Amino acid sequence: MRVLALLAILASPASAEKAMNAQAFDAYTLGKTITFGHVGEAPYGIEQYQENRRVVWQFIGGECMNGVWYESKGNICFRYDYDDEAKCWKFYDEPNGLRAEFMNRPDASALYQAQDSEDTLYCPGPDLSS
Repeated sequence: MRVLALLAILASPASAEKAMNAQAFDAYTLGKTITFGHVGEAPYGIEQYQENRRVVWQFIGGECMNGVWYESKGNICFRYDYDDEAKCWKFYDEPNGLRAEFMNRPDASALYQAQDSEDTLYCPGPDLSS
């Protein structure tokens, strides 16, 4: 009986959950602008997903950063113009949107998709009026 209970737990959807691969991630994100946040907190940042795996990231209220994404060792990794260190995540397609686990710091709390749109991310340039 205990063996059957253990098998039922192991076969549950939570244990069968698989991270998205590059193809699934691209199909889900291409052409979207997705806002991410921590559960119960204000949004964290926004990312726009473009052709050829190009992205634009913006921390809420911050500057925009151009980058690219790629798959590496089962993770979706991002490299931005401002930083040589890749930022790698595992993404999961859940009923309410994406869940992202930061692999560079596995103890970090997950980010969740707060909303998405097809709007272009607004990236103000430097003030050249002076």
